[in-house]
Amino acid sequence: MSLIVHHLNNSRSQRILWLIEEIGAPYEIRHYQRDAVTNLAPPELKAIHPLGKSPLLEDDGRVIQESGAIVEYLCERHGGDALVPPRGTDDHIRHLELLHFAEGSAMTPILLNLYVARLGDAAAPLRPRIDEQLGAHFAYLESEIGDAGHFIGDRLSAADIMLSFPAEVAAMNGADRYPRLAAFVAACHARAAWQRARERGGDYFVF
Repeated sequence: MSLIVHHLNNSRSQRILWLIEEIGAPYEIRHYQRDAVTNLAPPELKAIHPLGKSPLLEDDGRVIQESGAIVEYLCERHGGDALVPPRGTDDHIRHLELLHFAEGSAMTPILLNLYVARLGDAAAPLRPRIDEQLGAHFAYLESEIGDAGHFIGDRLSAADIMLSFPAEVAAMNGADRYPRLAAFVAACHARAAWQRARERGGDYFVF
């Protein structure tokens, strides 16, 4: 049975499609569209998982949530070994750190920035802290890209795929301030697997 990705348009779910395209595993997509007014996921996703979030990966009837867990699962069980450094190495530990940094530390100020933007002037007391944290996290990512253009070693890793989203946000907020991240994003978007995922996934912010 093919993998099924429950995919929300214009979301971080796009990374899962990209990863599967890189691996070359067969899969199908169940598409879900954001509400045009609220930009929230539709209630139909709650029929798959109580929280109604995407991405969700379905494999032989089992539903797996959380992007980091999905990435680890795909790499371990569906042919993504080449995207993970060998276990027991320093690079593997670093890979785990960065893989989970993408949805943990990095996404916190990004999401806060998104939410408080809707508050207008009421967000003023929070703005300095959020801006400071965005800058700190983006600067950290900028400093972590190696000379080969990857976060670990000299080739694409699953951590690169996970970090592509915060890197995209950083580049949108100042490619001149984060030139290495901007170059990293451009290289990601140039990959044939990324482009196939973009074509199959539908709406996705691209700059």
